[in-house]
Amino acid sequence: MSTENEGTAVPPAPSAPPVPVDAPAAPAPQAQAPQGPYGQDAQGQASQGPQGQGASGDAGHHGASSSAPDPSWPPPPPPTAPYGDGGSGSGSGGWGSSYQQPAPKSGRGRGGLVAAVLVAALVAGGLGGGLGYVLAKDNDESTGSTTVSASANGGDVKRDPGTTAGVAAKALPSTVTIEAESTSGEGGTGTGFVFDKQGHIVTNNHVVADAVDGGKLTATFPTGKKYDAEVVGHAQGYDVAVIKLKDAPSDLKPLTLGDSDKVAVGDSTIAIGAPFGLSDTVTTGIISAKNRPVASSDGSGSQASYMSALQTDASINPGNSGGPLLDAQGNVIGINSAIQSTGNGGFGTGQSGSIGLGFAIPINQAKYVAQELIKNGKPVYAKIGASVSLDDSSDGAQITDQGAGGAAPVEPGGPAAKAGLKPGDVITKLDDRVIDSGPTLIGEIWTHQPGDKVTITYERGGKQHTVDVTLGSRVGDN
Repeated sequence: MSTENEGTAVPPAPSAPPVPVDAPAAPAPQAQAPQGPYGQDAQGQASQGPQGQGASGDAGHHGASSSAPDPSWPPPPPPTAPYGDGGSGSGSGGWGSSYQQPAPKSGRGRGGLVAAVLVAALVAGGLGGGLGYVLAKDNDESTGSTTVSASANGGDVKRDPGTTAGVAAKALPSTVTIEAESTSGEGGTGTGFVFDKQGHIVTNNHVVADAVDGGKLTATFPTGKKYDAEVVGHAQGYDVAVIKLKDAPSDLKPLTLGDSDKVAVGDSTIAIGAPFGLSDTVTTGIISAKNRPVASSDGSGSQASYMSALQTDASINPGNSGGPLLDAQGNVIGINSAIQSTGNGGFGTGQSGSIGLGFAIPINQAKYVAQELIKNGKPVYAKIGASVSLDDSSDGAQITDQGAGGAAPVEPGGPAAKAGLKPGDVITKLDDRVIDSGPTLIGEIWTHQPGDKVTITYERGGKQHTVDVTLGSRVGDN
């Protein structure tokens, strides 16, 4: 699965309509032919890693290895699409001619190019609107038709809390656009939301990764107020990070966190973010699937993250990453993190955009991770203590014969060893979740906390077995 998002091409601007001309008079014995009217033509799977990549919860979007913590960390990045970014398009213009989009000037970044495209669209809209008004006005005067306008003093429009407009009005003031810049000047834009009144903001790890080691980080609210911020903690495997505003205001309003375990397929969703830098953008959709195993990376060769994601068709594009996915009541049910990509480039960036398959980290998991980061500055991962193959498979997660880096495939004294699991065993279920591969197992393990007891179903020698396992823990990404 991939990650961030992309946009849709702006339709071409119409050129001016042709001027009507008189049709030549047809030869007639007595009368001249009438004048003719003028015409117009309207125009994500985890990559195959070396055997021994850990299933213990040591895999990350950045790093995920399975069970054997240190030796199997980090696993190689999967062949997945990047965190959501890209889109392109063209078309013929109306009035019988096509609009040629100007080529971007050298040295201009994506922001400049997008601005130019948007301006072109606005100019086209103004031209079309003006022509439409003239034609309509002439038509009204000739036919005597009238229009009815709403009363100017009919009272304010009331938008109930459950409407999209009502939810957006309440949630937008608590979302921020994040700009992260490394010491070398590289960086990008993402989104975050207010987690508590102390100034903590939750977002994706890949949004702030450039600013982790001495870079610059800012968060801008919809009012335009910008704050410097610092990274409190980040988890590559979970793709969750927490930043804190410097000199945070006293009137912060944290977003209400929902219960992602109670989300149902078909529930309405609302995503807020800054796709392609367009801050405070609101899109809607539904939950189209749950417990979707996703391995994602930012396409830069960084380690992968693994999640058992909420799938939504709400439009998510580059810059939406880290933003809240809300339910119809305005409760946060997930953190927008990745998209399935077609690989098509757009806006000159080579990034891919939304095709209606977006993925969000369930908020129940993200809340636990964020609280650990605020408390300790480091993530805590659940693990079973066994290395599993990351090969593309549909049969289950096989415990490898050799652990990563020469480590034992089953950690001595670890949870898997205590439960009697051995190299060659193929894990096919964790509780009631079907396990079809190593990355799926890792994602499911990480929805739990250390100390949780789970039931593992596995195959050995053609026979099926079940065993209870109490999950262990690993602190940190490395």
